Amino acid sequence: MEKITIKSSEENIDFFVLEQTKIQGIPYLLVSEDQEASLCYILKDLSGQDSSEAQYIFVEDDKELEIVSQVFAELLEDIEIDLI
Repeated sequence: MEKITIKSSEENIDFFVLEQTKIQGIPYLLVSEDQEASLCYILKDLSGQDSSEAQYIFVEDDKELEIVSQVFAELLEDIEIDLI
């Protein structure tokens, strides 16, 4: 399982990448802080195609979160995704 590190001014957070997809050319990652995927987050890459380094943000918009989570639910049929 691929692992990524999100860097902020305060700390670095490691995530396991459970799945990835593109919607309308925008990359999204389904990530978790542990391999059991007890709590998952959806990250959106805002860096653009020409950038050598990804710039991920947490998806917080309710409508976007619902749409992207449905895509991940279809990709991961054996995992149930509940929005909280």
